Amino acid sequence: MKYYQIMEGLTTLRPGVVQDLLEQCRSIRVKRLFLYMAEKAGHDWYKRLDHAKLDLGKGTRSIVKGGVYVEKYALNLPEELVKL
Repeated sequence: MKYYQIMEGLTTLRPGVVQDLLEQCRSIRVKRLFLYMAEKAGHDWYKRLDHAKLDLGKGTRSIVKGGVYVEKYALNLPEELVKL
């Protein structure tokens, strides 16, 4: 997936800036997907984020209908993304 390839290239993001952006973001789905892909890509800055300050909402969200469920982020994702 091309979006995941973009995430893989984001190696030099500053954790403080990412934290601020995620805290201001209103879309629960976007925040969960961003965190999932950042963790999957193994970025060092991901480990420095304060997840307790991020409102990730409650309940399951779907990126695609009938996708693969990722329990940690309560997201239904495309199978291609989960298998990467």
